[in-house]
Amino acid sequence: MTSDALEHRLLERAPDDRIRILDADGSVVAPALEPDLEDETLLGMYRDMRFARRFDERMISLQRQGRLGTYASLAGQEGSQIGSTYALADEDMLSFQYREHGALVSRELPWEYLLYWMGHEDGNAALTDINVFPLNISIGGHLPHAVGWSWAAKLNDDDRVSVVHFGDGSTSEGDFHEAMNFAGVFDTPTVFFCNNNQWAISIPRENQTASATIAQKAQAYGFEGVQVDGMDPLASYVVTKAAREAALESDGDRSRPTLIEAVQYRYGAHTTADDPSVYRDDEEVERWRERDPIDRFETYLRNRAVLDDDRIESLETEIEATLADLIDRAEDADETVDPREMFEYTYAEPTPRLAEQRDALEELRETHGDDELLEYE
Repeated sequence: MTSDALEHRLLERAPDDRIRILDADGSVVAPALEPDLEDETLLGMYRDMRFARRFDERMISLQRQGRLGTYASLAGQEGSQIGSTYALADEDMLSFQYREHGALVSRELPWEYLLYWMGHEDGNAALTDINVFPLNISIGGHLPHAVGWSWAAKLNDDDRVSVVHFGDGSTSEGDFHEAMNFAGVFDTPTVFFCNNNQWAISIPRENQTASATIAQKAQAYGFEGVQVDGMDPLASYVVTKAAREAALESDGDRSRPTLIEAVQYRYGAHTTADDPSVYRDDEEVERWRERDPIDRFETYLRNRAVLDDDRIESLETEIEATLADLIDRAEDADETVDPREMFEYTYAEPTPRLAEQRDALEELRETHGDDELLEYE
C-alpha cells in the first residue's frame, strides 16, 4: 500500500471507527495496516515502553520516600506515547501536558528532566535540546502555543510539524477550541494528540462531553479526526505517521492538521496526590489491564521471533542501570541548587507577594543556615 493510500485509509475513516492493528492478545487483526519496521526499530519501541513503565514505578517510589515532588503516572499509556513519537522526525516539535514521559524516553530522556519533578526549573530547560516544549501544568494552556509554533514553521517553509499531547479533560477548555479553530483556519501543520485515558482526575469520559467521540470534534473545525487504540503501539505509530504526512503535504498553501484520539486507560492515580479508589473500582482497572500495551506488544514480537527471554533479561538489566544513573545524577545535582532560584523565572519583575516570600526565605536562611533550613521546613 502506498503512503498516500494509507493516509487516506486512516484519516478518512469515521471518527468512531477505531483503528487497531494488534488485538488484546497481541495477534495482528489488520495486516494491511501493519507497518514495515525493522526489527531493531521494533525492539527499540519495546525497550522504551518497558523503560517508561519502570521509570514510572521508580518515580512513584521516590515520591513516597520524599525524594521527589508530586508526580503524574503514565502506566497504561506507553503504547500511544512511544508509538506516536517513533512516527516523528527528530526535528519535529513536541509539546506535552505532564504525563507523557514516554514520549521523552523515545527522545533519549535527559537526566535533567528528573530535576523538574524535584522542584527545579532546569529540568524544563533541558528539554529544548530534544525539541520539546517545557512541561505544562495548566490544563490545555499549551495548545495555542503549539499551533503558533507550527504556523511559524509553515510561514518559514520549514518541513516540521508540531505534535501536541493533552488529555480528554483539556477538550473542555477554551484553549483547546481556540487552538483547533486557528489550526483549521490557517491550515497549520499540527497534530493534536488527545490521550483519552477515561478520567480527568475524577471526571469520567462520559461526563466530559456529549460527543460520541472526541475525534469527531475535528469536523467542526474543518479537518480530520481519527480514533485509535492507544494501547496498541503499532496503531499509534501508523496513525501518527499518516497525520504527519498530511501536515506536510501541500495543496497550494494547504497543509492539514489532524486530531488523534488515543483511547486508553490510566492504571494509577491522576497524580501521587490523588486517590482513585474514591471514584472508580478495581474491576474497571483490571478489565483495562487485559489490554496492556507492553504485554500485547511483547507477544507480537515473540511471534515474529524478534524477542525472547534472554533479550528481555538483557533489556531489564540495561534499563535498571540507566535508571539508577539518571536518579544518581539528579540527586547529586539537587544538593547544589540554590533555593532562591525558585523566584527568578516566574515574572520579569516580582510581584509584592513574591518579593515577600523571597524575603521570608532569606530571613530563614540567615537564622537557620542552608543545612538546617530543610529540617526546619
